[in-house]
Amino acid sequence: MHHKKTLSINEVTRALLKNKLLSDEQCRDVLVKSDAQISRLQNTQHPGYSRRFAQSSVLPSPAEVISSFNLEIPGSNGKVLTEDDITKVIADMVGMPYVKIDPLKLDLEVVTSPIPRPFAMKHLLVPIAESGDTITVAVADPHANDEIEILMKLKRITIKRVLSSKSDILKILQEFFGFRASILSAQNEPSSTVDLGNLEQFVRMKGHSEIDSTDKNIISAVEFILSYAFDQRASDIHIEPKRDISLIRFRVDGVLHIIHTIPKPLHLPIVSRIKMLSRMDLAEKRRPQDGRIKTNHREKEVELRVSTLPVAFGEKVVVRIFDPEILMQDLDRIGFYPREYQLYNGFIRKPNGIILITGPTGSGKTTTLYSSLRTLASPEVNVVTIEDPIEMVMEEFNQVGVQAGIGVTFGSVLRTILRQDPDIIMVGEIRDRDTSESSVQAALTGHLVLSTLHTNDAPSSVTRLLDLGVPSFLIASTVIGIIAQRLVRCICPACKRSRHLSEEESAYLGMDKKTYQVYYGEGCTACRGTGYRGRTGIFEVMDFTENLRSRLTERIELVELQEIARQDGMVSLREVAVKKMLEGITTYEEVISVT
Repeated sequence: MHHKKTLSINEVTRALLKNKLLSDEQCRDVLVKSDAQISRLQNTQHPGYSRRFAQSSVLPSPAEVISSFNLEIPGSNGKVLTEDDITKVIADMVGMPYVKIDPLKLDLEVVTSPIPRPFAMKHLLVPIAESGDTITVAVADPHANDEIEILMKLKRITIKRVLSSKSDILKILQEFFGFRASILSAQNEPSSTVDLGNLEQFVRMKGHSEIDSTDKNIISAVEFILSYAFDQRASDIHIEPKRDISLIRFRVDGVLHIIHTIPKPLHLPIVSRIKMLSRMDLAEKRRPQDGRIKTNHREKEVELRVSTLPVAFGEKVVVRIFDPEILMQDLDRIGFYPREYQLYNGFIRKPNGIILITGPTGSGKTTTLYSSLRTLASPEVNVVTIEDPIEMVMEEFNQVGVQAGIGVTFGSVLRTILRQDPDIIMVGEIRDRDTSESSVQAALTGHLVLSTLHTNDAPSSVTRLLDLGVPSFLIASTVIGIIAQRLVRCICPACKRSRHLSEEESAYLGMDKKTYQVYYGEGCTACRGTGYRGRTGIFEVMDFTENLRSRLTERIELVELQEIARQDGMVSLREVAVKKMLEGITTYEEVISVT
């Protein structure tokens, strides 16, 4: 076999220099130390290889070697030269298209069926797309011609090559083949079953036992789904039974993506496995259930809330992922502007009274509550929470879960808690007269109460309390302040572009006629083409001033409340959102859809 042409570190370094990604000095440094670095890389395990794949014969690629130095790109403000950056340059050198593999867009079938796993592992190839009889294959080595030719002859297919980074390819090979192997072996268990979860009932054949949820392949398939979701920063995992298949979808930054489809017979065992992990009743398939799983990912504890719901074709499972880092943030980091932050900080330092946080589901109320309690919790105070269900188990608080079935309701627990000598009480939600009365009672007897309401803005929370039957003089004497909040998506920093608002757009937002510059994300690999990455809070803070207290009556109208709040300097959600838009944090579209 003729010796294969490979790219030398020397050639790659020169190209990086030419593209101004390295300085002269850095180049010399790399060339001097590269041999030592290669032997070091060969001795340490590549994070992408699991033990099975550690083939000593595979030399680290130039991109791996150079990126392992963690060099800073000259004049880039501390941006480190990554394997992806180097792979892009190599792709240019050899005239191949470069592709950043996005795991969310790959199809399990395409990745795992055309090429046998050992071959794919050995030569680092991943099929990423298929059209007609042409397959697009991502390779780590630009000179992998022989392998590709062998494949084309064997499979009688046309192959189009693109270049991707070695780490990406290894990761996909492991995740996809691992998941597929578990699914396949589970499917090939002799015990297949007619799906009973289907409402279109079949008659069950005798002598069939189900694939057990303790089967090792099912266990690893569930582990793949979970760790994959953590890696993709997903907030929810949906497992949805359809007539012939089951879908697995992830929600990332508020948007759902389809990840995998799995064969129908495996739906039940996978669901049973998740139910087992979250300590639910496996036999109960007709009633919705709730449970939780505590697990760890990359040395961090992650809390998962699991909920099941019987739908037409079986049980649908949704797993909510609570990342403590997201739920527990410093109050000054969640998106407050200085005026709102100072006001709110003043609220939570008061010795007694009620603070209300309002907004629809998914507007980040829990994060604000937990972060506030975390700020206040100390060995000197007793913090007690009443939640339905407990969102995230925290050592610093004493948390009580509501169990309506046995009469443990918000109202009844609140009365008990007052005998538990609390300083700060968090009530998950004020939704009835009983809870509102007990909360007011607690505030009057010298406690600080934090709670949530489902209203659209801060002033309408006052009318909501009046509707619940709280007398206006009690509202005036107990409520310290009200906050309304929403989450807006942040523009992805990697593909941020600017444009000008049209006159219609600024008129729609009620702004002056002058030209405003705003920003948007064009969509890139870092944000999966959405143009957004991460979210931030916007807050409308209504202070209960003397002015407001003196004018509060039973029959006060919402319009009048809004007017008083505005006189007292309250900035509305829409205005705060517009400010975030003009600062280039979020887009015009988000402002419109959220406020």
